[in-house]
Amino acid sequence: MTPALALERITCTFAAREDRSGHYTAVKDTTLVVAPGEFVSVVGPTGCGKSTLLNVAAGLLEPSAGSVTVNGESLAGINRHAGYLFQADALMPWRNALDNVVAGLEFRGLPRPQALAKGNEWLKRVGLSGFGDRYPHQLSGGMRKRVALAQTLILGPKILLMDEPFSALDIQTRQLMENELLELWSADRKSVVFITHDLEEAIALSDRVIVLSAGPETHPIGEFEIDLPRPRDVSEIRLTPHFIELHGEIWHRMKNEVLKGYAQQQK
Repeated sequence: MTPALALERITCTFAAREDRSGHYTAVKDTTLVVAPGEFVSVVGPTGCGKSTLLNVAAGLLEPSAGSVTVNGESLAGINRHAGYLFQADALMPWRNALDNVVAGLEFRGLPRPQALAKGNEWLKRVGLSGFGDRYPHQLSGGMRKRVALAQTLILGPKILLMDEPFSALDIQTRQLMENELLELWSADRKSVVFITHDLEEAIALSDRVIVLSAGPETHPIGEFEIDLPRPRDVSEIRLTPHFIELHGEIWHRMKNEVLKGYAQQQK
């Protein structure tokens, strides 16, 4: 089967004056392959290059070495098959929820009446029917994330790139959003690359979890199949014996890297 997304032997090197060699290698010789419809989470220490890999997958950053293919074709420029959900809110404050959701459709030239009809459908799908006239400052953090999800999914991407999208939410809202994401994903199995610091979140959501080493020269040090049954409730699945077993196994693999990353931040 042709991968939906394949990052092959990616290396990303940047100029760094403070380094004697004059450069800093954030990611080195890293391969990440995602099958069609697969939900893959990437975990690792703070500053290990997770977001760098996501930017390479989005076509926002050209790697120093390696190749990127999307559905078997080499990626040149922006990845038009991918939707990117950022950690911070990316909603336009001067547009209400509905206008934020349909912004991409209007940019693509869809007539406004059709765009609004689709926008209202997506607001309903994310549980915000009746909130289309609210502006971002009038919405809770969870509601803004729902708008951002609708804004991304309405464009029909085949791949979702998600950079710690729920990290700023309180734990209850976060689990609600995780379940909503799984419900939306299960309806139309898109390929997902999900970046998170939260190992429990990664296990609860994913088909596979990839662990990265501490930087510099980040690279994968572990890959784990998550064979928990679907559909899942993220709060209930965390209490099952197999979840706890998986958590212990993955944490054992990544613990030393987390400690390395923390030590580097203290220097």
